[in-house]
Amino acid sequence: MALPEQFGFSSGYCQTNGVRLHYARTGKCVDGRVPLILLHGWPEFWLTWRKLMPLLADKFILIAPDLRGFGYSDKPAFGPSKDLTPDTLAADIFGLADALGLDRFGLVGHDVGSFVMQTMAHAAPQRIEGLFFFNCAYPGIGTRWYAHEQIPEVWYQTFNQMPWAARLVGSSREACQIYLSHFLDHWPALSNTFERDLDLWVDNFMRPGNLQGGFNWYLSINEYRKAVARGDIATPPPINLPTHALWGRHDPVLRAEWSDRMTEFFPLAKVSICEDAGHFVHYEQPEIAAQAVAKAFEPMKPGDTSDAGLDAQPDEQSRRSA
Repeated sequence: MALPEQFGFSSGYCQTNGVRLHYARTGKCVDGRVPLILLHGWPEFWLTWRKLMPLLADKFILIAPDLRGFGYSDKPAFGPSKDLTPDTLAADIFGLADALGLDRFGLVGHDVGSFVMQTMAHAAPQRIEGLFFFNCAYPGIGTRWYAHEQIPEVWYQTFNQMPWAARLVGSSREACQIYLSHFLDHWPALSNTFERDLDLWVDNFMRPGNLQGGFNWYLSINEYRKAVARGDIATPPPINLPTHALWGRHDPVLRAEWSDRMTEFFPLAKVSICEDAGHFVHYEQPEIAAQAVAKAFEPMKPGDTSDAGLDAQPDEQSRRSA
């Protein structure tokens, strides 16, 4: 079992948007810094932030929820469902923020979390201090995600939609471990990155409903993915919030070179590459990740118009707004 208390954090639960969400919490507010909500991807749950949270807890209040269908949060449907849309997940997180009394906050996340963050930013930008992505699934990736040479890396997005997938993967602890190990070994820069926590990962996904809960994300977003593959998604309006991305050089599924169009969709975006990380930058290189997050959300001093974020790429003119 991977309870937050085992790692020095506290657990909380919140009833919102028809579900009971679980979250891990730690930290304190220093110098007026906004709280940070950390949004995980797949195959993950709150524990993916366990290395990052202690490194930021002396400056920020940190809230790491399990998205609905994941971890200790509710599973509204224990069978296949298309109800885990980005809109629904975004409403959940706004509800969590409301329940915790967070009028304004920063968002940190990746993978599934990056979809939710963008949805929230479009819906209520006035509530969001800024966005920090560890790699980012954004519209600028376009058809590259489903190019011929990329198909061997995205096969799981189809497999996870099979009505029997959760039963097959969850048919035994060994089967679950084999399946999860593929991603936890292959997606980081170093294959043994998750070795210490692998049993906790398997424990989590062997909990009733957790495999199908995660797989329901892929069912829910399938029409969007097919539109991406066809190249016929509408271009969303730009998100004019302070935005930072720290992209793992060796991510095989969200490739670092796909960061090239970030400023088209996030005009204030600043992108840096983490050379020794893959898909899970926050877990693989937590010290580098924590330093970047802290700098991105550093409060502006009175009269300071300089950028408090990551070093910009040479052709980027974005700045952080006060």
